[in-house]
Amino acid sequence: MRRSFASLRMTITAILVLSSAFAFGDTGENATSKAIRAVINAQVAAWNRGDLEGYEGYWHSPDLEFYSGTTITKGWDATLARYKKRYQSGGNEMGHLDFADLAIHTNASGVAWVSGKWHLKMKDGTDRGGLFTLILHKMPNGWKIIHDHTS
Repeated sequence: MRRSFASLRMTITAILVLSSAFAFGDTGENATSKAIRAVINAQVAAWNRGDLEGYEGYWHSPDLEFYSGTTITKGWDATLARYKKRYQSGGNEMGHLDFADLAIHTNASGVAWVSGKWHLKMKDGTDRGGLFTLILHKMPNGWKIIHDHTS
């Protein structure tokens, strides 16, 4: 009888843990979070080779939203132009990008969000960095960033 009670308690605990993961979003490495991590890794790789045109993780739509500081940029074309102006024109450099403390939150609705820290190591040895939150949507051509809030 004692063994049955312990087994039942473990089963109930497992059910509660799993149901809370579904209710609040899964932060584990399931297939969806692995696909999203691949998008993020491709973004880093494109950045580090200086390929803003190859920044394919963003939704190439006029409805893309990019928030940074006090500026709101709407649309892929305007976001790309902002990146080029800030990091590729007038002697500006892109630096080497890496992300840390990534948290990927998924659910069954085809929407996910990613939060973390960004860091740029510049050629002169200085560092830039901050926090970000991305909202991604599952599109026919894969997961795309539809909203980026970077500080």
